[in-house]
Amino acid sequence: MKSISSKKLNGNILIPGDKSISHRLIILSSIAIGKSNIKGILKSDDIIKTIEAMQNFGASIEFSNPYNCSIKGVGLGGLAEPKSALDFGNSGTSARLIMGLSASHPITTLFVGDTSLSMRPMDRVLKSLVNFGSNYSLRKDNYLPAILKGSDNPIPFSFELKEPSAQIKSAVLLGALNTPGVTKVRDKYNTRDHTERLLGLYGANINITKKRSVKEITIKGVNELKGIDVSVPGDPSSALFPIIAALICKDSDITVRNVLINPTRDGAYRVLKDMGANISLLNHRIMAAEEVYDIRVKSSNLKGISIPKKFSPTMIDDYPILAIAASMAKGKTYFKGINELRFKESDRFRGILNLLEKSGVRVESKKDEIIIHGKCELKKGGIEIETNLDHRMAMSALVMGLVSKKEVKIDNYETIKTSFPSFYKVMLKIGAKLSKK
Repeated sequence: MKSISSKKLNGNILIPGDKSISHRLIILSSIAIGKSNIKGILKSDDIIKTIEAMQNFGASIEFSNPYNCSIKGVGLGGLAEPKSALDFGNSGTSARLIMGLSASHPITTLFVGDTSLSMRPMDRVLKSLVNFGSNYSLRKDNYLPAILKGSDNPIPFSFELKEPSAQIKSAVLLGALNTPGVTKVRDKYNTRDHTERLLGLYGANINITKKRSVKEITIKGVNELKGIDVSVPGDPSSALFPIIAALICKDSDITVRNVLINPTRDGAYRVLKDMGANISLLNHRIMAAEEVYDIRVKSSNLKGISIPKKFSPTMIDDYPILAIAASMAKGKTYFKGINELRFKESDRFRGILNLLEKSGVRVESKKDEIIIHGKCELKKGGIEIETNLDHRMAMSALVMGLVSKKEVKIDNYETIKTSFPSFYKVMLKIGAKLSKK
């Protein structure tokens, strides 16, 4: 696939359902009592892996159309032992959250993934789950495949996050659901809180307090969850691709509907406003216990800023596309405290540097910092980017092509289906010049 210079992006578009929330709704509905009806779910490659895993545990999941499904759960403690390995493809979220869920059930599960996922560390999640009384084994280098033997008699414990990972936090919270007694998690990093919000909707015995900058989440386990009817808001990370395209392509004016704006996920939007972006939040409402808006975006003259480390947990998935915005801004933009990017679907730290350098953008890097020297002018283009099976790097490269003199190609369009299967159609609808040829 390739993209070429584009102007006047216009239109009213709907972004697919949020990936993080879709994962969690499938998991929680699958262990609830009764039926859950979910509208607007994201049916991407990653989500399909979560669906397949929960079906292997015994849940009944049926789709009436590509966006709506009903799930009949097995109840807490009702997970059946899978008869074969669970293949999570490229989905680290699926694998890590389901590790947490299965850690407090008396079953043995084999976790496998594709080449990319098998290069991502899993020990930092699994070693936290040992506190429940579970046991695991990994390859010598701490990567998949993994064998997890869940606890016969799970033990509650108190846990403090040592790194800003919502996946580790959520894994422990999911394990706590089937653990008698009280499990506590302390989060000083303000990581994304979708799991906590949704647990409240399902009727979990959960309590959340905040003292200064530390949030403490308490779960009293073995309290049955009840099925719910829910609609999924649009994914704010996916929305950033057309939004930033509109900001940097001249004479553009688009509206993106039903976008989740969560204070643990809105860092990129706050950063864009600080850079001078013309972004308006309209039509506020609540969906799936989350704040939701329509977002209107107009072409803007952006300026470089310094983005401190404390923003990182609220926008860790969004640095690749923000790098494209920064390359079109006036002056320097500093991405600080972003070492976590090295452990995503690919080494995004290196991926950002590669994309910008090939595009003719001056860029510097330190141990956990990238400095982008932006200029409000078209980039050179005429390049092909290796995506390394990373959907966000692929989409970021294509947005770069919209402000390049010559085309920008990517080596693998299929990887975009991981999170945004309708990306091509959505971008064409607003007038972006993309081609699959």
